Amino acid sequence: MAYQTVEYAQQHGVEIAIIDTAGRLHTKGGLMDELSKVRRVVEKLAPISEVLLVLDATTGQNGVLQAEAFLQHAGVTGLVVTKLDGSAKGGFILAVQERTGIPVKLLGQGEGIDDLTGFTPHVFVSALVGA
Repeated sequence: MAYQTVEYAQQHGVEIAIIDTAGRLHTKGGLMDELSKVRRVVEKLAPISEVLLVLDATTGQNGVLQAEAFLQHAGVTGLVVTKLDGSAKGGFILAVQERTGIPVKLLGQGEGIDDLTGFTPHVFVSALVGA
C-alpha cells in the first residue's frame, strides 16, 4: 500500500504523501520489521523527508523505549506528543530527547486539526512545571 501511495502521488503531481502505520507495538518484532520494509519500499520511489512518531502524553517512561525502537526501525525524525489537553503533562519527553535526540515537532492538545500546534520549548517547559 505504501508503494502505491507514493506512486499515485508522483503520477498526480502530489508533493506530500502521508503513510500512517498506526497500531505498531514496539515489543512486536515482526511488526517493527515491517516498518523497516515500508521504508525500503518507499525509498525505491522517492526520498523520505520526515518520519513522525506519535506518542501519547499519558505513556510515561515507556515512551523512551518506544522512541528508541521506532528510531531504530523507522528512522524517526520527529515526535508528535498528543493528549496534552488532559492531566498528563508529557514530562517523559525530556527523557526521550536526552536518550534519542529526536526533536519534538508538534503538540496535540485536543481532537481537532486546529488543536495540533508547533512545539515551542519554553512554552512546553512552563506548562510542565506549572509556571
